[in-house]
Amino acid sequence: MNQKYTADVLVVGGGTGGTAAAIQAARRGAKTILVSEFAWLGGMLTSAGVSAPDGNELEAFQTGLWGAFLKELRQRQPGGLDNSWVSFFSYDPRIGAEIFADWVKELPNLQWISGKVPLEVLRQGDCITGVRFADFTVTAKIILDGTELGDLLALGEVPYRWGWELQSEWGEPSAPIAPNALTERYPVQSPTWVVVMQDFGDAEAPEILPAPNYDPSLFTGAWSDYGAEKFLNYGRSPGGRFMINWPICGNDYGQKADRLIKSDIARREFEQECFWHSQNFAHFIQTQLGRRYGLAAGVFPSLSPAFALHPYYRESRRLEGLITVCEQDILPLAGGNVAAKFDDTVAVGNYANDHHYPGVKFSLQPKSIRWGGRWTGTPFTIPYRCLVPKSTDGLLVCEKNISVSHIANGATRLQPVVMGIGQAAGMAAALCCELEYQPRDLSVRTLQTALLTDEQCPTAIVPLFNVTTNHPEWLNWQIHYLENPEAYPISGNCPALLVNQYDYSNLDCFIGIFNRLDQQDYRFSIINPTEFSHITWQIVTLRSHIDKQLQALPQQQKLTVWGHPNSSGHWLLVEYIDEVSN
Repeated sequence: MNQKYTADVLVVGGGTGGTAAAIQAARRGAKTILVSEFAWLGGMLTSAGVSAPDGNELEAFQTGLWGAFLKELRQRQPGGLDNSWVSFFSYDPRIGAEIFADWVKELPNLQWISGKVPLEVLRQGDCITGVRFADFTVTAKIILDGTELGDLLALGEVPYRWGWELQSEWGEPSAPIAPNALTERYPVQSPTWVVVMQDFGDAEAPEILPAPNYDPSLFTGAWSDYGAEKFLNYGRSPGGRFMINWPICGNDYGQKADRLIKSDIARREFEQECFWHSQNFAHFIQTQLGRRYGLAAGVFPSLSPAFALHPYYRESRRLEGLITVCEQDILPLAGGNVAAKFDDTVAVGNYANDHHYPGVKFSLQPKSIRWGGRWTGTPFTIPYRCLVPKSTDGLLVCEKNISVSHIANGATRLQPVVMGIGQAAGMAAALCCELEYQPRDLSVRTLQTALLTDEQCPTAIVPLFNVTTNHPEWLNWQIHYLENPEAYPISGNCPALLVNQYDYSNLDCFIGIFNRLDQQDYRFSIINPTEFSHITWQIVTLRSHIDKQLQALPQQQKLTVWGHPNSSGHWLLVEYIDEVSN
């Protein structure tokens, strides 16, 4: 029976961007249908198992739905979020999935249908009007492609790109001048099938069997430069669990990745190999580090519950939009700490341009800045025009499928910025329904204002290090730089602002000696007796006024600080510094 549904907004794909888009569209009041392939919503953040997300970690960039997600995680996650060294936020993916499911349940105008994939895109001329699934069809005013691999672009014959572009295309400094062995071997960034392992302590873990194609030489030297403990702590989460998403002789898998878009059979073949590769890496870890380590039980709702529901895709088909975001758009301005701002900005990211190809290393340092005692990505903006097709109406994209170059995708693909893209696309879709506009005709200022003033989750669209959403002047500064783009400071800092009061009563207190090894490279030797006094800690912060204080401190300064110790990263995440005592 072919059931027929109608909606204002249809979101296809329940990944990070699609989930955010559906929630935002429904919160705005649009009758919304969300169709997902998997039983969990959230994509990279949950069903793909990447529960140690990267980017938008600084306090000023924890806004919108991303900021709300972090707030919920802090309330629900026993053991806190600062557990690994790859991310400041590592958590049980089941909790992430619960948060998204709860948000959807709160919205009576949002219908979620799971376990379905799109089969056909319906068109009337140049306008997308609906999508057919196996046993139902949905027609809608605005349709959003939130699939992991940009499936609606292919089904709807909407122009898209796949893989590398040469330097001659946009003059990107990191793009290849001509096709080479790397571009031939790895047409897109390598996916990873995440597996979660468990420390069984004194007990012996069940044996992890190898897959039929096991070759230990593929993994030799995986943690040689790090040591076993640091390797495991890369993706540590509470409860002695480890997210295994390791790029160095690990479980990234990119062999003949063009199969992902050739046919359903070819895609399933690739995914089976990708799964086996991760299974073999888990087997290798156990054989090398001992039966203390095994597969975690009961994590994902699948026959193999230690393995994510699907691969972590770093790249998909990419829309040919009204504008294409290139590498130059995400690099720091000369002498500055931010990238050039798009006038039609609708989302913010700040992750370095990170590419994954097995056996190949790309330096992140030229694409990063030092801030808060550590390396972080250059803040950049996402323009609304890269969500809108060149010549197709009725459609927006809201995932890794935005109009972006292969090179720049290394920064725009990260979970928090994709969540911001989804929120912007969902708001745009709802506004198009309200105002009876096509996406290309929607006033960008109307969209920007709606995002900045959303009642539940206002989101930053202009990157500013030193003002957060709870500051009384936050909205004024966001609007000021939208209306006066020439005034946007390359430092990323507003003129001096008052610092908000902060409750640090629930933090650990440490007294110690501060030292500076280099600019933005700080150390702290604890002198009051605690269990953490035996090592020298790196000091890091996500708060702007703490960053400013650290930059001004002299050598050998005695300090009292409040924060969170992270044994995996050997850092103190500092939230408050007391008056300096000599």
